[in-house]
Amino acid sequence: EHAHVLATVAVARHRENRSYSVMSGSLDPVSLTVGLGVGMVLMTAVRRFGPAQAKSLCNPGIMKNEPKVATMVKVTDVEDLLKDKAAVAYCRCWRSKTFPLCDGSHAKWNAESGDNTGPLVFKK
Repeated sequence: EHAHVLATVAVARHRENRSYSVMSGSLDPVSLTVGLGVGMVLMTAVRRFGPAQAKSLCNPGIMKNEPKVATMVKVTDVEDLLKDKAAVAYCRCWRSKTFPLCDGSHAKWNAESGDNTGPLVFKK
């Protein structure tokens, strides 16, 4: 609404064929209107794409109180899991609710972000 008022004032001054001083420099109404338009486009882009940056963290919330997350799995543990299953998948997208095991959360993440991450899979 404020930008609309400024643009209206700029058009009115342009019709009167006047320019006015802004911060000790001269700025004509057309330049002001163009500047406001560019500013509004940039603001819209920042609002639209800004939250995606927060989603771009590799690890959005698993063990964030630790300086580094390193999951150690013994080979015998994997072998034990493979006794009952044909494959065991370990999460690499950091979004699994069953971390360190994969729950398929990477599919949603990949669709939202354009990423192509998938699990580390051990097979018999």
